[in-house]
Amino acid sequence: MNMFLEVLLVIFSIGLIAVVLLQKGKSAGLSGAISGGAEHLFGKTKARGMELVLERVTVGLAVGFFVLSIVVAVVVH
Repeated sequence: MNMFLEVLLVIFSIGLIAVVLLQKGKSAGLSGAISGGAEHLFGKTKARGMELVLERVTVGLAVGFFVLSIVVAVVVH
């Protein structure tokens, strides 16, 4: 059981790294962070298509990674 959870954790971590690297950068430096935040706040740019899918997969993998990390920590000790 412990080995299965650890392998699953490694798969989630590799998947999370891959999905984050596939995403485009949303801003360029400090000026992009300020204007990018305003655009996101007022809804000028909406995530569509592949960007939306990658964003949702990233959230799912991140939640799974955190849950599996806690479960592995509890099971080991």
